[in-house]
Amino acid sequence: QVQLVESGGGLVEAGGSLRLSCAVSGPTFRSYAMAWFRQAPGKEREFVAAIRWSGGRIDYADSVQGRFTISGDNAKNTVYLQMNSLKPEDTAVYYCAASGDRRDRVSVPRFARYNYWGQGTQVTVSS
Repeated sequence: QVQLVESGGGLVEAGGSLRLSCAVSGPTFRSYAMAWFRQAPGKEREFVAAIRWSGGRIDYADSVQGRFTISGDNAKNTVYLQMNSLKPEDTAVYYCAASGDRRDRVSVPRFARYNYWGQGTQVTVSS
């Protein structure tokens, strides 16, 4: 059974930083892309950042470009999200997602077939 476990959320003041981590467990699982999404209260889930292991292509939402950095280790099925210069509007539950679909070796990372999701970790940025 494949499970994604996020950690690193919390409360931070505006301008501060947090680092989220996500590890995928599952003895035979291989991911082809991993991503972070977020959902703020009363809003739909939105894309934040993604990485496609093949070719190392990375994709960011415009709202986080230049402030957030996604990285990871393909062999360990682990992905991180370094969040700097946080703003109150970054407050949300952050979800890790993984694609186990081989077709996503060539997908645009934000459009990969994310079929495995974590439970989410709360990030709260105070003003």
